[in-house]
Amino acid sequence: MARHRCRFCAEGLDEIFVDLGQSPLANSFVPPAQVDALEPVYPLQAYACHGCGLVQLPQFEPAASIFDQYLYYSSFSESWLRHAEAYATEMIARAKLGAMSEVIEIASNDGYLLQYFRRAGIRVLGVEPAGGPAAAARTRGVPTRTCYFGRDTAAALRAEGHSPDLIVANNVLPHVPDINDFVAGLGILLPDTGSITLELPHLLRLIAQVQFDTIYHEHLSYFSFATIERVFHTHGLRVFDVEELPTHGGSLRLHVCADAAPHGPSPRLERLRQSEAVARLDQPETYREFRAKVAAKRTMIRDFLLAAQRAGKSVLAYGAPAKGNTLLNYCGITREMIPFTVDRNPHKQGLLLPGTHLPVRDPAALITARPDYVFILPWNLRDEIIAQLPEVRAWGGQFVVPAPDLSIIP
Repeated sequence: MARHRCRFCAEGLDEIFVDLGQSPLANSFVPPAQVDALEPVYPLQAYACHGCGLVQLPQFEPAASIFDQYLYYSSFSESWLRHAEAYATEMIARAKLGAMSEVIEIASNDGYLLQYFRRAGIRVLGVEPAGGPAAAARTRGVPTRTCYFGRDTAAALRAEGHSPDLIVANNVLPHVPDINDFVAGLGILLPDTGSITLELPHLLRLIAQVQFDTIYHEHLSYFSFATIERVFHTHGLRVFDVEELPTHGGSLRLHVCADAAPHGPSPRLERLRQSEAVARLDQPETYREFRAKVAAKRTMIRDFLLAAQRAGKSVLAYGAPAKGNTLLNYCGITREMIPFTVDRNPHKQGLLLPGTHLPVRDPAALITARPDYVFILPWNLRDEIIAQLPEVRAWGGQFVVPAPDLSIIP
């Protein structure tokens, strides 16, 4: 078997970060008519690069196989919409954006974010490879190009006269197969006076909270701050500020400019560098400890579900996120343990989860079934989901979240 190489620095990958066994693609939902068809599975094995520190998965499927029929629509999460609106308000003030400004978002999904800039009278453009979400964005009035982003797309946009004051790229870089092409494209599109903000999950939080379920094949890269600084520096860009966010279990918001831009460095940069140094993110001992904690969490989740089964207690799941599919498949969860899950996204309803084949139903089905426990798969949205389901507590049901620790919430 050919040796895998780092997608950023091209070093050979020998150090295992974690091995989650064999798993189907986390967003490859199965139509009921194809339940007996052969379902492809791939090793879900993450490596840590000793050259640059990037934690990553090898790519098994081309991006088109994942995103051409992408079923994730950002606007189905109310808390994510509030997060997007607050960000837009903050950046309009911080970057002094107005009617003559332009904001371009890479991986703009269904227009969940750009709609708030547009409402403020600012010119916007989305770049989104998934046809369904892109069409939804245009319906919302957000002009959107259906294409992948990289050097060629950036050069084409510049040739058309686009000169964005702000480029936004939230939760996209971890999904990009060719990091160097993508980041080089950001440098091509960014004018000297502009800035870029990116949000992405932080490797430090993934390790500290044992968030193994955030690892899945479509999520190719897992960044420490040290590694992401190195990536941008290689392409003539500089991180001048960073914010630590609670989203997705712990994310970074990076503020990036051209190397020669006048922005001075924020004191938050050095504080974060020190935090990562203390956590020893680049040490094999850290990976070994993480692997042991992942195995222990798997045992804990299975023990809870088996104990509920023995006690005659019913458990249903809420949500059909990619992270949930990693958790269910790695933990060997069956329909005897959790008969079905529910999700507000109608594009997922009526399908089966990959691997486990749990049916995805409308949330009304959960209310009808009145389970003893509701297992929240998108645990980063736990407060939003619990608030949406007051009926559960009314019949004496309880909520279960798997992260950061397995917890039962009465």
